[in-house]
Amino acid sequence: MRAIDRYAAIGDGRSVALVSDQGAIEWLCWPRIDSDAVFAALLDDRGGALRVAAAAPFASSRRYLEGTNVLITTMRTATGAVEVIDWMPAADEADKGLRPEREILRRVRCVDGRVEVVLEIDPRPGFGLGGARVARTDPLGLRWDTRHGAFFARCDVRLDLDGTRAFAEVPLVAGGRIDLSFTHACDAPAVLPALGPRVDEDLARTTAWWRAWSARARDTGPMHGHTVRSALALKLMCHAPTGAILAAPTTSLPERPGGPLNWDYRFCWMRDASLTARALFGLGYDEEARAFVSWLLHTTRLSWPKLHVLYDIYGRTPPPERELAHLDGYFGARPVRVGNAAHRQLQLDVYGEVIDAAAQLARHCCRAVDHETQELLLGLGAEVLKTWHLPDHGIWEPRSEPVHHTHSRLLCWVAIDRMIDLHEGGHVVLPDRSVYDDARAAIRSDIERRAWSDRLDSYVGVLDCDDEMGLDASVLLLSWYGFEPADSPRMRATLRRVLDTLGTSRGLYRYLAPAGWPGWEEGAFGLCGFWAVEQLARSGALEEAERIFEQLLDNSNDVGLFSEEIDPESGVLLGNFPQAFTHIGVLNAAITLAEHKPRRRSTPRPARTTHPSQPSRPSRPSRPSRPSRKKVLG
Repeated sequence: MRAIDRYAAIGDGRSVALVSDQGAIEWLCWPRIDSDAVFAALLDDRGGALRVAAAAPFASSRRYLEGTNVLITTMRTATGAVEVIDWMPAADEADKGLRPEREILRRVRCVDGRVEVVLEIDPRPGFGLGGARVARTDPLGLRWDTRHGAFFARCDVRLDLDGTRAFAEVPLVAGGRIDLSFTHACDAPAVLPALGPRVDEDLARTTAWWRAWSARARDTGPMHGHTVRSALALKLMCHAPTGAILAAPTTSLPERPGGPLNWDYRFCWMRDASLTARALFGLGYDEEARAFVSWLLHTTRLSWPKLHVLYDIYGRTPPPERELAHLDGYFGARPVRVGNAAHRQLQLDVYGEVIDAAAQLARHCCRAVDHETQELLLGLGAEVLKTWHLPDHGIWEPRSEPVHHTHSRLLCWVAIDRMIDLHEGGHVVLPDRSVYDDARAAIRSDIERRAWSDRLDSYVGVLDCDDEMGLDASVLLLSWYGFEPADSPRMRATLRRVLDTLGTSRGLYRYLAPAGWPGWEEGAFGLCGFWAVEQLARSGALEEAERIFEQLLDNSNDVGLFSEEIDPESGVLLGNFPQAFTHIGVLNAAITLAEHKPRRRSTPRPARTTHPSQPSRPSRPSRPSRPSRKKVLG
């Protein structure tokens, strides 16, 4: 395992693998993105990995092929250099039946001098508990049989066996190369394609597919390159068969070094709906946006009119949360959890998220809402009319008693407001318009009276709270959803208070938390900083918005991927990775900046420094002290 920033991601719309800068795939869940891990060295050195790297110490640098999720890692030793190219093939629907259900292709080629290359395949299915029997299928092929299906490896060189681990050490000289395929099938595939020219074709097809997809992104101006990279990262978390979008492809990467704020994010949160739809529609990815909103509407039918906080990729209730005691955790951060108990919470904001996403679909696609969807939306609206005044667990879902959250009250207002919009647009017919008008006015009055603090000169995150501990970055969304103009005196004052109190050199904390409380010593929350950028841009402070936006982009790693949080003092990435919420924040901020300023020519960012080779278990990251809070973001 290594620092989070030293991983990159590859995927195929069904699964995601994390590849370290040392050439090891240390996280992979197959066949589904929320399946048990096959490689889990990310969470325990005994968790298994697939390694292709130089045998001698090396310095590494890496990049994605422009406009793609094809990863190239360059490893330079004292005697030469090799490139490792990693991708999951993009397959047309017509030939999927002739290919393995899942496949990773790895190509190592010597680009300079002479380099000894190590190949190692050590699958540990079932988070290391699945067991495996390995056998040769032919001189260059291997098969692992497990209760989780069959795994196959095919390589240009013969791999030796040590138990269930396959390995080889091979010299390469400039111009030489080795291809390796690792595949999975619940049942043995009818055809296991040979390597050779097929790998060249796969690489060309996959590169072309990603470039065609990324070229569709609407231009966002000077930072368009970063917009495209975040769009590509978000696309990795889109589940192609259903349209669902995951929060992250990992579990139990800690929000605080050492734990225990370790959660399974391999699910789909309703709270992300509106922000995600806006990002996709705003970039011109209408197909993905329609698929996502359609998944939302299908999923909500399964529990209608009640909504769960999160669902799995097929719209089902997640499995019960449990702890994997046999895994050490990321640098000892225990527990490792699978499943997420937050799905049992009451979070009233989810109704507004789903209804707003549906309203965006109606607005962007100008299509009539079918009768079944009208009934679904009316049921959700009726549920909000009954429950908007209740306390809940809120957007940050603390595992504590419910309270009256401003953000939840805001999204209840959004739900009613968008139902009125849909009614006025002829998409739904409200049974009694006046009931919705009265509820919208009542919720507005409640927020304006109880969420505003004269003492703090700011909106607060908990109603009737007059203390700094009630400040919360989510109040910046009051203008995002159209509840209050961004340039109103209250919103301007709120922004300054939030920046002064929650601001750090690397973004915003979500809220203040006393020592020992849940959230104490967590990092700055990636998404919240981008909310501030949008609020600044909408209020007319464009130069400050652009400055902070560029500053926040530096919180990504060397290949442009963001985690959930970042430690403000050390710059250590925290939380599950890569994080959809943060990349959605990048996209929406870029869209808002583009809407408020003439476009300029995009300029590339300078490359990051390379990482030297390190031992397999690097020293544990130091536990940061409680960082001091700085006035603004920079």
